[in-house]
Order: sequence, then C-alpha cells, then structure tokens
Amino acid sequence: MILSPEILAILILDFIFIFFAIIAFILSIKIFLGWDANSTTKKQYRLEKQSFLTAIIIKYIFIVKVPLFLFFIFTLDKMSNVIIGAMCAAGVVDATPYGIYLFIFKIMNLYFFGYWLVIHNEDIKYETQPYTRLKFGIFIGIFFLFIVELILEWLMFSSINIDKMVSCCGTLYSSSSTSSISIIFHINKTLLLSIFYGNFLFIYIFYLLRKKYLFVIANILFILTAISSLIVFFGTYIYELPTHHCPFCFLQSDYYYVGYLIYTLLFIGTFYGIITGFVEKSKGNKIENYKISVIFNFLYVILVSLYPIIFYIKNGVWL
Repeated sequence: MILSPEILAILILDFIFIFFAIIAFILSIKIFLGWDANSTTKKQYRLEKQSFLTAIIIKYIFIVKVPLFLFFIFTLDKMSNVIIGAMCAAGVVDATPYGIYLFIFKIMNLYFFGYWLVIHNEDIKYETQPYTRLKFGIFIGIFFLFIVELILEWLMFSSINIDKMVSCCGTLYSSSSTSSISIIFHINKTLLLSIFYGNFLFIYIFYLLRKKYLFVIANILFILTAISSLIVFFGTYIYELPTHHCPFCFLQSDYYYVGYLIYTLLFIGTFYGIITGFVEKSKGNKIENYKISVIFNFLYVILVSLYPIIFYIKNGVWL
C-alpha cells in the first residue's frame, strides 16, 4: 500500500465514517421499527431524540463525503505520478480490479445520500414528521452500500503495486480497448450528439409539461448520454486532440481543472431532476427542483458545447 499523506487522510476518515455510520445504522433500525408519531410514551420521546442525533450523523457523513470525493479524484491524479504507465487517474483506477467498482459505488452513494438529505429536509418541515420511518429505512439500505464502498476503497489502496505497469488513458479510452466502454467509440458521432441534444430537449419538454416520471427517466438517461458524448466527442475539443478521449485528464491543472466544473454541473442537474419523482409533499419545492435541474443541465450543455464552437472559430475546421 502507498501510504501517502492523502491516502492516510482518506483511510482515517473512512474509519471515522465507519464508527459513526454503525451508530446511525443501529439507531435507524430502532427508529424504523419503533416509530409511532401518534404515541406519547417515553419510548417515542426517546426515539425522537435519537432521530435528531442520527440525522446529524448522516448529514455529517454526507457533508464531508462530497468534498472528500473530489479529494479522492485529486489523490488518484497525484498517485499517477508514481505508478508506471499511468498518465492520470484513469491508470490508477485500472491498476486494480476494484477501481472501477469503487468509482461506481462512490457516485451511487453520492446520489443516495443526497436523496436522503432531501427527504430529511422535507420531513422536518412538518410537525407530524411524515417521512421519519421512510428516511431511516432508506438509510438502512444506504448503510450497506456505504460499507461496500469503504471496503472497496481499502482493497483498492492496499492492492496497488507501484512496480506493475498499467495502461495509460490513451489505451483505455479508445476503440481498440477491450473494456466494456469501448463500444461507445463505434457509435456514429452525429447519432451520439443527436441523442445527447435530443435527451436535453426532452428534459426541457417534460419540465414544461411537469411529467415528473418522464422527467426522472430523461435525467437518468442524460447521465449516460452526457458522459458518453463527453468521452467520444466533447473531450477531444477540451484537449484539442482527436485521439485523446480520457474523462479524467481535464481534471488536471493543464486544463484549468475544468473537469470539476463539468461533473459538478452534471451531478447537480441530474440529481435534482431525479428527486422530483420522489418528493411528494411540497409542491413548491418540487417546482424548484425542476428549475434547478433544467438550469444546471442547460449550463452543462452550454459549457461542453462551447469547446467545439470556439475551436472551429479559431481554426476553421472540426477535429
């Protein structure tokens, strides 16, 4: 294991997370099984106090987890300097069989924790706290996903061998790659861009029509179409190199860390789009979620679209 200061910080925080998450998990089970909003017993009063404590713990984990995810990516980029063959975080992720699964769980858990926070904020607006059992029941499920993430993180860092040659991002993200993602390079670019812009158009149409479930589905699909088009098409204009398709390199200083902005816009836009289908009580909040989703998805579309437009204006040709 490479025990750099960054990795040590992540692992220490992981142990802190485990300690508090177990406490929240035990209390969540007690609340989920014993909660009765109509009861006036000492048990219910104790559960109400415990629910307040548990909510603080879960919020603490989420609040720390968001910047920690960005720090995790930064750490992978820094580790690429000491791993043979790695040019960026992509090579480090591919250095072990756990890297890609860890990434998937980290992203999934960000969405789940964010959803939990939305339900919690909606719940505490009402004296009856109608979502209390639901939100702690949801956390019971999130807890297991979170533990899997922490285990994968430990396995990944402990199994990295700095003396082993790994594939660079140019090899991993190309049509010659044998990975499952290589299939997207065989899709016609015009078709892929049509799907991408058409997907956003449907998001806007469903926003106008307030078709919440179609809006949710369109946002889920937008995650896939946005990332696919970013790798195959838009990323090459960020790098100004037609053969460079890596979704990690533009997180580096050479590209002014624009990747962090790109992924933040995509996450916020799709997250608020997805939760519109799962928050029923407050109509005003639901409309606000629609607007936030459309605005941030639109900003994402504008940002990635500017790169090929500016390139064409400067050079008079497309890549």
